Amino acid sequence: MKVSDFNYDLPEELIAQHPYDKRDEARLMVLDRKTQTIEHKVFKDIIDYLEPGDCLVINNTKVLPARLLGKKDTGAKIEFLLLKRIEGDYWEVMVRPGNKLKPGTNVSFGDGILKAEILEVLEGGNRKVKFEYKGIFNEILDKIGLMPLPPYIKETLKDKDRYQTVYAKYDGSAAAPTAGLHFTEELLYKIKKKGIGVANVTLHVGIGTFRPVKVENVEDHLMHSEHFYIKQEDADKINKAKETGHRVIAVGTTSCRVLESIADENGKVAPTESDTSIFIYPGYKFKCLDCLITNFHLPESTLIMLVSSLAGREFILKAYNEAVKERYLFFSFGDAMLIK
Repeated sequence: MKVSDFNYDLPEELIAQHPYDKRDEARLMVLDRKTQTIEHKVFKDIIDYLEPGDCLVINNTKVLPARLLGKKDTGAKIEFLLLKRIEGDYWEVMVRPGNKLKPGTNVSFGDGILKAEILEVLEGGNRKVKFEYKGIFNEILDKIGLMPLPPYIKETLKDKDRYQTVYAKYDGSAAAPTAGLHFTEELLYKIKKKGIGVANVTLHVGIGTFRPVKVENVEDHLMHSEHFYIKQEDADKINKAKETGHRVIAVGTTSCRVLESIADENGKVAPTESDTSIFIYPGYKFKCLDCLITNFHLPESTLIMLVSSLAGREFILKAYNEAVKERYLFFSFGDAMLIK
């Protein structure tokens, strides 16, 4: 299977550069796998496709304002992107420009309220650093950090909260689980009132989600790893939906990856904390997930391969081409799709 099989033509002007004024007024394309039909709706119409007894699975990770702009002692400008906490104040970071940051180099951020020392050059060119500061690290990040927006978003984000879901709870992501950006608190209230369960998983989205697939054959791609956990009460909600013959509907590919990483052959899940590098592409047999709410993904990405494994490659490419024709907006701040 070739990576080029998952390509499509996307005009650059259809890449959304800022969020909708109202989250749930994004457009919604509904794909019916049984009838192979496509409907055009507005996102808040999603409730019409959810039935009492179904279980919606959301990812409650929170994006860190992980992009830091600083200076070396020489005055040279430096950029850090926090990738993951190793322990305490020791972090793995991506740096720019990388060739000048050798072990022993000191960098200052926010007029000195945050300082870092380069300790080690890691595999792949990332750095191990130690931060020094007074106060609470996350509060300092909120003050001086910028949201690590994807490279295809060129405009400045005015409100940091618009790159967070309304249910974001646990810090740890380098990118938002963007399918969830369409939900409002009011819409979630209506969904719960209709008798639809809402279960949480936490998967911290890594920067690897933006890395292009560089191999020619899909099967040769090495998937990045991400940390996740799910609690007993949430596993119980998912299992109840399965046991009563109702559907499990993942909000986003991140929630999908958690479910499919932990489900047994009967689709049942158990409380788990682990890392997953699951790679879902056509030929994969889903164990737990029945439906998926997602955004429109980059050509030749692992995410378009995932949705193709659920809906079929030809149907997905037909839908994407129709989305282009109908002027849908694509990627993180763009429109949504329901695969049912």
